[in-house]
Amino acid sequence: MHSSRKGSDVLVIGGGIIGLVIAWRAAARGLRTVLADPAPGSGAAQVAAGMLAPVTELHYGEEALLGLGLASAERYPRFAAELAEASGGTDIGYRACGTLAVALDADDRLHLRELHALQRRCGLESEWLTGRECRRLEPMLAPGVRGGLRVDGDHQVDPRRLAAALLAACERTGVTIHRATAERLLTTADRAAGALLDDGTELRADQVVLAAGSLSGRLAGVPPEVVAPVRPVKGQVLRLTVPSAYAPFLSRTVRAVVRGSHVYLVPRENGELVVGATSEELGWDTTVTAGGVYELLRDAHELVPGITELPLTETRAGLRPGSPDNAPLLGPTDLPGLHLATGHYRNGVLLTPLTGDVLAELLTTGELPHIARPFTPRRFSAARQESYA
Repeated sequence: MHSSRKGSDVLVIGGGIIGLVIAWRAAARGLRTVLADPAPGSGAAQVAAGMLAPVTELHYGEEALLGLGLASAERYPRFAAELAEASGGTDIGYRACGTLAVALDADDRLHLRELHALQRRCGLESEWLTGRECRRLEPMLAPGVRGGLRVDGDHQVDPRRLAAALLAACERTGVTIHRATAERLLTTADRAAGALLDDGTELRADQVVLAAGSLSGRLAGVPPEVVAPVRPVKGQVLRLTVPSAYAPFLSRTVRAVVRGSHVYLVPRENGELVVGATSEELGWDTTVTAGGVYELLRDAHELVPGITELPLTETRAGLRPGSPDNAPLLGPTDLPGLHLATGHYRNGVLLTPLTGDVLAELLTTGELPHIARPFTPRRFSAARQESYA
């Protein structure tokens, strides 16, 4: 038997950091907002490292995505302060500590030189360092480091604290949270009208935001032409503890490409050290494997040999929501009343402030801010990719 709830202005499906930030920002603008998720705050953010690195993670052909990342990174200091106030004082661990990307051999050094040239062409600030200069900054680095890029503008945040703060902000701002799974999109007169939950509850809303991460494409009742083209991409991550005798171990995020695989080490002020991450196209598998742990520790050891002395405290695997072009899907679909906020892939934490602002603006005014327009779901409408259906 279904129980129907009085309609709201906005229904957000998905309670990861993206869904939570949208719900908080929408409610703060006066919209009656409901969020549906069986375990809000427990998504991919619980595994993520929390790097805010639009400059270091620049790739060829992703200039539009770079602009999105830079705009969101610029908002983080004010966002962190506003979130602390809205959540009742939760510190999200925002650190303006910078990033150092290093090379361990000639090929890696060439790759970094090319990245540096691309950054310069895009007007970004980064500084080339010799291996000796890298080790002067971070004495724990391996003697074989051949050079590196210092990027003081790439920072970090603690995604677990971020998720907790966003959940608290939602609760304190008046968001109604249903701890249940949305099973089916409800439509009326060819527009989105709410969702049916797995506990039998029908939630009605004027506008629906689908922000369910890698699960966004699996909601029943969504017309095929507007199904979110996202796939799960597995990432395994390790957490270690730096004993006080070893502190300070690293002062900033350190990253490298080792034998073609990306590895990063993210130090927290509380002594935690996050090491990641694998990137595996294995469907919905979230198994932590011996091979994944071995590869991460092996690559991290080549970068920072002292890591093998640290206690290994946690191994986790999560699922990133990847889109066909690895960029997010933000904004309205061809089904009136249904908006997407998913497909953030590696950039969910980085893009959290901007996503919240963009969707809140769309929900209140009907207009998608200019910066997000290259990332609307409609860019895939003309050529649906069968593998993502």
